[in-house]
Amino acid sequence: MSETFPTRESSRSTTGGDTAAASTRQADAEGVAGGVGLTALLVAAARAIETHRHDSLAQDVYAEHFVRAAPACADWPVRIGQVPEGDDNPLWGRFARYFGLRTRVLDDFVLGSVLDGFRQVVLLGAGLDTRAFRLDLPSDCVVFEIDRAGVLAFKHQVLTDLSAAPRVKRVPVPVDLRADWVTALTSTGFDPAVPTVWLAEGLLFYLPSAAETYLIDAVDRLTTGGGALAFEAKLEKDLLAYRDSAIYTATREQIGIDLLDLFDLGPRPDSAAHLTAKGWSTSKRTPFDFTRRHGRGPLPEPNDALEGNRWVFARKPGP
Repeated sequence: MSETFPTRESSRSTTGGDTAAASTRQADAEGVAGGVGLTALLVAAARAIETHRHDSLAQDVYAEHFVRAAPACADWPVRIGQVPEGDDNPLWGRFARYFGLRTRVLDDFVLGSVLDGFRQVVLLGAGLDTRAFRLDLPSDCVVFEIDRAGVLAFKHQVLTDLSAAPRVKRVPVPVDLRADWVTALTSTGFDPAVPTVWLAEGLLFYLPSAAETYLIDAVDRLTTGGGALAFEAKLEKDLLAYRDSAIYTATREQIGIDLLDLFDLGPRPDSAAHLTAKGWSTSKRTPFDFTRRHGRGPLPEPNDALEGNRWVFARKPGP
């Protein structure tokens, strides 16, 4: 098992030992301390809560360590028992359960794809994803994680402090997805001829429309050996219509994240139709479909910010 990462000076070699390491972690946390980066910590907290549930849908033993390592969220809950209202809390109950469900569904998508012979996994906007560490992937599989350098550096430091080792080769690719991420990816050993599973988990609605279209086109160009893609989309024409929904309100008021300020509010492309036109087979599902399948998770409610969410699954045949 191996891992590549941009070399940087080890904090342990600095005079001061643990104090220097703590200072480095705080500096690295700037990559996740604000804006879209902070949402990676929100999802990590949700995964931690899910992990500790008696009826857990997904297990991520690393998630709570990310939350505790970042000053911005040191007081966030990592167990539902730490939330006074429990599952009645719109953020740490319903919304966190949504993220737990999404984690399980995409875990299953990745595992099903590797069973079909896919040997590369590309995480677009990887955030604090730990699938390379926790999923039972084939030893010859390679996981590429694309995200901003600060986010990947923070994750690297936390996992290093835990002496965590990936189960397969893991290749962080530090680049902003609004920049030339294709060159960054292909220069790290990615092979378009190898069947690849792509994940864009909770990503596209943060990108401008043109960046989303570029990303979808790039995935298609880089999938010459066959591929699978899963991404999350929103159908609403006006996201602000849900500004006072329970989920968005609780996220603003309880942890200071205004998701609607982070989302790109311009018209969204129909990426599923775009893929279909390029020869991919696609299907759209609601999160509620999987709630019913697994017997737990969010169900529709009035003024529901999740109403327009769709999980899109696409396949491109090989040569």
